[in-house]
Amino acid sequence: MRYLKTAEAADAMADADKAVRETVERILEDIQARGDEAVRELSRKFDDWDPPAFRLGAEEIEAALSRVSAQDRADIEFAQAQVRGFAEHQKQALADIEVETLPGVFLGHRNIPVNAVGCYVPGGKYPMVASAHMSVATAKVAGVRRIVAAAPPFDGGPHPAIVAAMHLAGADEILVLGGVQAIGAMALGTETVAPVDMLVGPGNAYVAEAKRQLYGRVGIDLFAGPTETLVIADDSVDAEICATDLLGQAEHGPTSPAVLITDSEKLARGTLAEVERLLELLPTADVARPAWRDYGQVILCDSEDEMVAEADRLAFEHVQVMTRDPEHFLENMTNYGALFLGPRTNVAYGDKVIGTNHTLPTKQAARYTGGLWVGKFMKTCTYQRVESDEASARVGRYCSRLSLLEGFAGHAEQANVRVRRFGGDNVPYAGPAAVE
Repeated sequence: MRYLKTAEAADAMADADKAVRETVERILEDIQARGDEAVRELSRKFDDWDPPAFRLGAEEIEAALSRVSAQDRADIEFAQAQVRGFAEHQKQALADIEVETLPGVFLGHRNIPVNAVGCYVPGGKYPMVASAHMSVATAKVAGVRRIVAAAPPFDGGPHPAIVAAMHLAGADEILVLGGVQAIGAMALGTETVAPVDMLVGPGNAYVAEAKRQLYGRVGIDLFAGPTETLVIADDSVDAEICATDLLGQAEHGPTSPAVLITDSEKLARGTLAEVERLLELLPTADVARPAWRDYGQVILCDSEDEMVAEADRLAFEHVQVMTRDPEHFLENMTNYGALFLGPRTNVAYGDKVIGTNHTLPTKQAARYTGGLWVGKFMKTCTYQRVESDEASARVGRYCSRLSLLEGFAGHAEQANVRVRRFGGDNVPYAGPAAVE
């Protein structure tokens, strides 16, 4: 395996992460202490936004909807139909169960929606309309009772398309509020914003760090970093499509890694040249160029198996596979956020419209978690029911002995009292001897 291009600036991220962590900690402490007053000051400072209320009323929502063209609204509704439809199919896989594991012993679980969720929609450099579909529509399918959606102001006010997407997806409350102040208000609660139980949605480094620091107090979808894209290709495709797919995701931000893995040196060198050509044409090259320069890599492998191994080691968020046999990677890869198989699909389809969720694990979190989906908004909660005296006494005898093995006399007595009552055994109170 050879590197024809390496990432130049990966080590610089550690220092940047420390600065972000300290800033976010101070902001959250301020919101916790001063509530709405702190949120308003932060909104003025970071977004120059100080409206009478951050929550939009019905008339303001209708005004935003009226500013969205018929074509844009139809496109939003199409995308949401795809996201909603796939989420509904996923939900059908989450069956409640109840089984009789022993005569008279019934165990089960129920999939219960989270009660209140805060959905963050980024809107700084790019108004991420699609993030409203991914979070709000999916939470709605899950059955979440209260959905709060927040996005920063754009050009001095609410972004009409984002508001439309939030509303059409089913948001119960819409906040025009951005950054850590939005995350803090939804998680911690203020005088005017009731707290939620879970936070979801992508964001910049400060938003991601705020979610990390609040995890435990509230649930989160996942720990997110800069967008990552990995293209796995052989000589069945050309350099133009590889370069386009790399730069199409590098435009997310100047720290977004974009990596090509290939077993064709001709394709690798052709892609390097094609990237430079496209950077002269791409309107977002001011963002994509530093991302490619500082975080781009081209890795040349000897075989498909080596490509699989390297891709699993990287564990990237998006993995675009353009080889003669993309199914080989579906069957053998284990670490990825989402796979895009074959040249007819691409990461942008997943980001915007095809129906799978675009909130995905980064920074190698794909080693242990998948992305946002309807199941993330649901809690699988177990229950048990014992319906016969014989079953309670039978389980109780095992429980008593196992509890005493660990030294838990109180646990043993919980079992013993049922053995005495339902089994007729003369068991001493939390005695040192195991139940016969």
